[in-house]
Amino acid sequence: MTRRLAEVAKYAGVSEATVSRVLNGKPGISDATRTAVLTALDVLGYERPTKLRGERARLVGLVLPELQNPIFPAFAEVVAGALSKRGFTPVLCTRTADGVSEADYVEMLLDQHVSGIIFCGGLYHQAAAEHEHYHRLHERGLPAVLVNAAIDDLGFPRVSVDDGHAVDQAFNHLVSLGHKRIGLILGPADHAPSNRKLTAFEGAARFNDTVNPEDVERVIFSMEGGRAGATRLIKHGVTGIICASDVQALGAIRAARRLGREVPDDISVVGFDDSLFMNCTDPPLTTVRQPIQAMGQAAVTLLVSQVAGTLVPTEEMLFEPELVVRGSTGALKVAPPKATKAASAA
Repeated sequence: MTRRLAEVAKYAGVSEATVSRVLNGKPGISDATRTAVLTALDVLGYERPTKLRGERARLVGLVLPELQNPIFPAFAEVVAGALSKRGFTPVLCTRTADGVSEADYVEMLLDQHVSGIIFCGGLYHQAAAEHEHYHRLHERGLPAVLVNAAIDDLGFPRVSVDDGHAVDQAFNHLVSLGHKRIGLILGPADHAPSNRKLTAFEGAARFNDTVNPEDVERVIFSMEGGRAGATRLIKHGVTGIICASDVQALGAIRAARRLGREVPDDISVVGFDDSLFMNCTDPPLTTVRQPIQAMGQAAVTLLVSQVAGTLVPTEEMLFEPELVVRGSTGALKVAPPKATKAASAA
């Protein structure tokens, strides 16, 4: 610590006492002197104290897994707007296919001395993924918020939709329409939000003798994945399908049509997210809506509170989803009984 003070003081052209006052946020320091000390820290490669991070531009990293799924740009819009109103500049980071990983982006954001990071749909969802960069952020005390279900023990505040209640709503809706064979399409086996949905589905299936808890498909989060999973479920006799994303649901509708089935006359499909344009699909998609406006605002509030030095709870904040009924679900059509010979003769 003494060596650091001496090096920073020498570079900035001030006394070690002045450097100490800046680092501890003491009053009576001119803006020019304060800027000189912070610049010296950056140039010499020293980490700024937590309360001084990001003050050059008040930057906040927003890390997303992709932009092809409309739910992520929609969430980014909410968060960016809320950050801007509070005087922060969002820095959008999206994982790419050519090698820029989530951990790479974290390193870049640390180099930019961001005030904090909001993650949405990151590797914290997956138990088998690399989590070292999260542990590093936690050790450094950098404010961060994780959006939607994370694996345990990462130590950050979490803002999540209630995945279990989302499945309950979709399941009860399909049962009310007369569906007895209901299937579920999820993400990978180590995906935390999918596993919460599975727990709810298995619970609902226990109270419905005609539902097979094994009517579950694990696929990637894509239209192709949804189509593959739905094809298998439909061939097994499923008439109602709940999907872990809207994109998977669109793939399920495509699968039904490729198999010569009509949606919703033969197969009913429920998505999850209520992302952009789902009311414009053919048929319009019944889905369970994530309250991204409320969740995004809450994530920003938690992050800004941390930046200001306020302790925030790490317990998960759960938000209520909403079933939005459109045209991709309908009453199960029971085939009319075959006419008897006696009836035919009459």
